[in-house]
Amino acid sequence: MSLVSKGQPPSGACVPSFSRGGRETPLFLPRCLSFGPGDSPSPVRKRSLTEMMATGTADSQARFGQSVKGLLTEKVTTCGTDVIALTKQVLKGSRSSELLGQAARNMVLQEDAILHSEDSLRKMAIITTHLQYQQEAIQKNVEQSSDLQDQLNHLLK
Repeated sequence: MSLVSKGQPPSGACVPSFSRGGRETPLFLPRCLSFGPGDSPSPVRKRSLTEMMATGTADSQARFGQSVKGLLTEKVTTCGTDVIALTKQVLKGSRSSELLGQAARNMVLQEDAILHSEDSLRKMAIITTHLQYQQEAIQKNVEQSSDLQDQLNHLLK
């Protein structure tokens, strides 16, 4: 059994990787999957995966653990960043609906003010008409009083 066929790890090997452009790219190669003098595909020395895992040193396992820990930290950071961005979007959406509600309330208040102004203008138009009638009546009375005064002056002479 060869360790790597066509650049891929053997089936069953758990190697963290990321996908870019449709290709899986390993993030790191643990020591058991690295290419060294003992890993040549020559028939002289082939080791099974279990042999290689058994002969893996604590150092390589520690490096593997550190790299997994680093990947996990990166993923947690990415998720945290995504949660923060999502929270900002939700708050922005909440704020915009709040602003829309406030704009609607302001619009209703403005509409009420416009209706009140129209009503006041109608009342002022009625008052203006009444004042014009009163002015005409007063003018007639003044004309009549001057006529009466002339008649009275004429009678007194």
